[in-house]
Amino acid sequence: MSPTITAFKSSPDRGRGLARDMRVRWAFEEAGQAYDVRLVTFAEMKEPAHLALHPFGQIPTYEDGGLALFESGAIVFHIAERHAGLLPDEANARARAITWMFAALSTVEPPIVDRSMATLVDRGKSWYEERLPILDGRVRARLGELSNRLGDADWLDGAFSAGDLMMVSVLQRLGGSGLVDEYPNLAAYITRAEARPAYKRAFDAQYAVFIAASSG
Repeated sequence: MSPTITAFKSSPDRGRGLARDMRVRWAFEEAGQAYDVRLVTFAEMKEPAHLALHPFGQIPTYEDGGLALFESGAIVFHIAERHAGLLPDEANARARAITWMFAALSTVEPPIVDRSMATLVDRGKSWYEERLPILDGRVRARLGELSNRLGDADWLDGAFSAGDLMMVSVLQRLGGSGLVDEYPNLAAYITRAEARPAYKRAFDAQYAVFIAASSG
C-alpha cells in the first residue's frame, strides 16, 4: 500500500499551492513515489481521530503501515531519506542539504509567516500601517542574506535537493508582496523550481482538489 497523507478538503489558499501538503506532494513526485491523500475538513482536523495523528490539529499528516508522522519538514525529510532524488549520496553534501531544510523552516520562514499573519489578521487595525514596514524589514534582511548566498547558482548547494524544495515552498508565501521581486536571483530561483515536472504534477494534484471543492 502507498503512504497516505492528509490535506485540506477546502484549502484556504484557494489552490495556490501554499498549504503545507504541497511540500509533501512535491517530495513524493521528485522521488517518483505513489501516495494517497485523505481530505479533511477543518472540523475533522480537531476531532480525536486526527488529533491522534497531529496533536496540533493541522495538516499534513503521513501514515505508512505502523508509522504516523506530522510536520511537513519531518515528512519531507523521511521521504528524502527513504528514496533517491532529494538528498545527495555524498555524506557532506547530504548534511548540507539537510541544513538548508532546517534553515528554510527555522530561519527564513518565521518572519515570512509573521508578515503573512499580520496581513490577514491585523489589517485595518490602528497599528498595522506602522508595523508592516518593520515586518517587511525583517523579511528583507533574510531575503538579502539568502540572495547573497545563492548568487548566480541554480540551486543552494549543487544539484536540486530537499533543501531547495523547502526553501522555495517558504519563499512562495511572499507571492504578491513584491518583496521577492527585489531580488532577481531569488525570483528566478522560484521560477526554476516551479518549472520542474515534479512540481507541476504536485501543483496540478492539489489544484484539482480545490476545483472539485469549488464546483461541489
